Amino acid sequence: MITGLDHLVVLIEDIQAATAAYETLLARKPSWKNADDGAERVLFTLDNMTLELMAPSGDSVAADRIRNVIKIWGEGLASICFRTNDIAKMHRRLDRLALKPDPIVEVDSTDALSGAAIHWKRTRTATDLTRGVRMFFLELGAERPASVATADSVVLGLDHVVISTEDPERSAALYGARLGLDMALDRTHQEWGQLMFFRCGDLNVEVVKRPVAGGDAAHDRLWGLSWRVADIEATHARLLAAGVQVSEPRIGRKPGTRVMSLYSGTCGIHTLILERTARTA
Repeated sequence: MITGLDHLVVLIEDIQAATAAYETLLARKPSWKNADDGAERVLFTLDNMTLELMAPSGDSVAADRIRNVIKIWGEGLASICFRTNDIAKMHRRLDRLALKPDPIVEVDSTDALSGAAIHWKRTRTATDLTRGVRMFFLELGAERPASVATADSVVLGLDHVVISTEDPERSAALYGARLGLDMALDRTHQEWGQLMFFRCGDLNVEVVKRPVAGGDAAHDRLWGLSWRVADIEATHARLLAAGVQVSEPRIGRKPGTRVMSLYSGTCGIHTLILERTARTA
């Protein structure tokens, strides 16, 4: 049913500052801008998903709701939206799984940059039944335009999105058995904790139970992003030159990868840059 990850939403207060930060991080221009329903949105569309920056706009109930979410939870990752090619069938499955999907709605959006329009159908599940993660499902009428690269060392796409959990068994049941994502890895390490990878298109949803206990056992949290690049050394040099605080590249936990950590320019999101150095299973 789920064919991939359509987009992730980041809630922020200053849309201009966040847009500039992600233009630098991704080395890409925004692909879409619009404002409606109390929100201003800027989209970056990469090879395998879209990142949506959203900020409250104007005085309305919808805008105040966004401001209240930011006030309570802070800026950062707010929701995940999966792609499907049959929203009606997806809705029936979610209903059978007792995830209480909202009625399917049809949405249109017009790009403030070009005047182009796109159409999609979507539903969302009850957040209390998806362990606190705001989760949407979307059937897109046509592909979004891709974000234009501004440098050779461009971010290609997302490698994985990280979800933090204190109850890996229930999370595994949600993403695997209920949503139907294929578990590609389940590994426990004394220092890292338990890592579970679920395939979602050509990227992974990584569910992590860290070795330090004390979190909310009933609620998971969208925690971080790992962006995929072709040349980590060139990306490292580009980000350093742009004033981004970044670690030196190092061998990744996953065999056949090199990674580096970003300490600024991410709107508070835990962020890795990853290069695949060899074919992995």
